[in-house]
Amino acid sequence: MPHCFGRRARTRDKFSKAYRTKGRPGISRYLTVFKRGEYVDIKADPSVQKGMPFSFYHGRTGVIFNVTKGAVGVEVTKVVGNRQLRKRMHLRIEHVRKSRCNVEFLRRRMVNDAFLKNAGKGGERVDWLKRKPELPKPGKIVKLGECEVKVLKAREFIENYF
Repeated sequence: MPHCFGRRARTRDKFSKAYRTKGRPGISRYLTVFKRGEYVDIKADPSVQKGMPFSFYHGRTGVIFNVTKGAVGVEVTKVVGNRQLRKRMHLRIEHVRKSRCNVEFLRRRMVNDAFLKNAGKGGERVDWLKRKPELPKPGKIVKLGECEVKVLKAREFIENYF
């Protein structure tokens, strides 16, 4: 049973930096441009204590709703009981990084938009842009050739009365 209940209680491993990554963050972390509506991953940097998120939000993904000089406002969903709450918090930019969770979607949308633009000029109809689930594999017929089919079955039970 723990006896301390502070903001960083039981975060010895969660808020520790890996070998050879200790120290302050690099300059590129501060030069990253964040915009409203972007997805960001919250990953607390233990070398910067100011603007650090509570340990529950470490590793979560949220959406930026506000950008200030040294921080960003992030909205994250949190499951409490049987409902989802939208929690809003401002975090320093050392503790957030751009998420790659929707990169594939954005790439697919860009390709589809370019194809639709070209198809509209030609006057053709496009039906295949939506993703379709993978269909079941086709059936096969196995030919035996010279082999004989052996039917495996359980032995008949014989009771011994002696």
